[in-house]
Amino acid sequence: MTEKESGSVLQFAPFQSAVDEGFWHRLSSLKLNKFGIDESPIPITGFYSPCTNSRVSNHLSLIAESLPPEPSEQSSVTTNVGNRNRCSVPGILYNTNTFEGFHALNKQGLLKAEAQKVWDDIHSGKAEEDCAVLSRFLLISFADIKKWSFHYWFAFPALVLDPPATLVDLRPASQWLSLDEAESLSAACNEWRSSSVTTDVPFFFVSIASNSHATIKHLKEWPSCQQDGNKFLFGFYDPCHLPTNPSWPLRNFLALIGSRWNLEKVCFFCYRENRGFADLSLSLIGEALLSVSQGFPEHKNHICSGWKDTHLVPNAVGWEFNRGKKVPRCISLAQSMDPKRLAISAADLNLKLMRWRALPSLNLNILSATKCLLLGAGTLGCQVARLLMAWGVRKITLLDSGKVAMSNPPRQSLYTLEDCLNGGEFKAIAAVKSLERIFPAVEAEGVVMGIPMPGHPVPSQEEDSVLQDCRRLQVLIDSHDAIFLLTDTRESRWLPTLLCANSNKIAITAALGFDSFLVMRHGSGPISTVTDFEAQDMRTLAAKMGNFSLIDGDKEQRLGCYFCNDVVAPIDSTANRTLDQQCTVTRPGLAPIASALAVELLVGILHHPHRICAKAEFANSTDSGSIEQPLGILPHQVRGSLSQFSQMTLVGHASNSCTACCTAVVLEYRKRGMDFVLQAINHPTYLEDLTGLTELMKSASSFQLDWDNEMDDDDCIEI
Repeated sequence: MTEKESGSVLQFAPFQSAVDEGFWHRLSSLKLNKFGIDESPIPITGFYSPCTNSRVSNHLSLIAESLPPEPSEQSSVTTNVGNRNRCSVPGILYNTNTFEGFHALNKQGLLKAEAQKVWDDIHSGKAEEDCAVLSRFLLISFADIKKWSFHYWFAFPALVLDPPATLVDLRPASQWLSLDEAESLSAACNEWRSSSVTTDVPFFFVSIASNSHATIKHLKEWPSCQQDGNKFLFGFYDPCHLPTNPSWPLRNFLALIGSRWNLEKVCFFCYRENRGFADLSLSLIGEALLSVSQGFPEHKNHICSGWKDTHLVPNAVGWEFNRGKKVPRCISLAQSMDPKRLAISAADLNLKLMRWRALPSLNLNILSATKCLLLGAGTLGCQVARLLMAWGVRKITLLDSGKVAMSNPPRQSLYTLEDCLNGGEFKAIAAVKSLERIFPAVEAEGVVMGIPMPGHPVPSQEEDSVLQDCRRLQVLIDSHDAIFLLTDTRESRWLPTLLCANSNKIAITAALGFDSFLVMRHGSGPISTVTDFEAQDMRTLAAKMGNFSLIDGDKEQRLGCYFCNDVVAPIDSTANRTLDQQCTVTRPGLAPIASALAVELLVGILHHPHRICAKAEFANSTDSGSIEQPLGILPHQVRGSLSQFSQMTLVGHASNSCTACCTAVVLEYRKRGMDFVLQAINHPTYLEDLTGLTELMKSASSFQLDWDNEMDDDDCIEI
């Protein structure tokens, strides 16, 4: 019986995988933010290390850093090199868009392609320069981001030796070597592993001189060392703990040794550790016999020289078993995730999916950072708040002085019956609690406060309190980016409109009738183009502002505010009115429509290059500039009628006689501050005098038409 016949087939312990939750979280984020529907293969990195425990094998592990960095991390993430606990090996990931696509993948074809890479790397010499490529791996997956479940399957491509390698002997390294050789090899291994240059180089060879001195060398040094007469061991980091089997990486290592170096007898060294140091009683040394003129059964009709024919790739195996079966694995993270984190992920999912096909330029960072102030927490305020959250807005402040009444919950979506009990909770407070229940990540604040209004005179004993409310409202507007005017009365919108014009803030009005609505964005402030106004004489500044009052920073005619088309100052609109006239009585479907349009206007403004100064756009207009705007046109006003099921876009330009946003009013406010506001509240006609509306009305009253009693019908004209 020959030596070869006396041996047995060499058996390899399979590689085992372990995937950290961070890997799936990053994959999900990259899928949403970077890859989208692209199913192109993704280069990834796996990590493993030599076995460190006599009872437990190490796994090839994937962590968050195994994937490419996210777009926001490109400049900060560095490659981890020289980590003794992370020997890196290259891998490829195929992540499909559908579960059906995952199952339909040509798994054998993908495995064959990766085996081809190993084969090419062996014959090109790349494997000797970068030996980690011998342990290439493949991962296929389907990430069900909606359910936070992940289906996946690993393959560790290994070239099939045919005939298989024969194992002649396998013993602990401490029994194979002499005492001096063992001590020298142990010291050499510890030095190799402690060096930042070689610690993560998983394949090497050991040269043992006649004096028992062991030296570890790179594979690329083999051609120059094979004639020196030393004893050689071909070593590799062995993650397996079994005393009778070397692990999977040895398979491709033997393929390299047989095909590149024509060795028929190979002494291999399974390097293992204990507490970070070489353990030669745990490590193994074995002797295997190879056939260097191997042939491949799949090419039996092709006359070739076996390993030397680089065009014929050997068979490959390597799909990981799952509980003894060749089937994929599945992991669900939903149960282990924090509910708040799940809620945030689910809320962001729809927005990020929108960017895959429909809106690649959607800027979610702008939306999440925008601070919105909602003046009014009634029917409109509740709807606007919820829609803002749906668009990814996280910072919402609601201001209202009312309490939740029994009639509110059916129409106002943030309130329930419990909010009405015991006299009712303040709407601003109840709304915030409801928003936080709906979406825990929202940064909501409720402000219980009324808005001082023209036509509602203030008794002298209440002046300080009212002025304090005015100042508080000014601070709130200054500290927010967008203000929604959602109150019930016309006069309650005057002070916010003035303060927004003064601070040049985005202001959006939504107003309801019984079956009609108005949604509009206010134009920029009248003096947004002039700076250092406090240092100038007010009359000089007013003269300058005559040239700027009707244009914005882009020299376009400035868009008007809610009051620009009025010819009278706002006054008390609820006095001497019946209950139905005092309350906002509307068709139930009106508020959701108007609220949705108001929020869409804000999103359009935030994505427009001119922001608040964007001019009014119309559908099918050649001058709308909407071609390059993925969200479509950005109108000034939208007026709709439910009775006609109609909607139209209009534009209204700024008026020099506006009681809220014209130059004269804003300058007077800047000059006199709260004294001006108090006078406007107590004497609304003061605004008409200041803006010239009084003179305009007098002129209109003095205009008379002389009617000729003998005028024929044909002479009548329409005015």
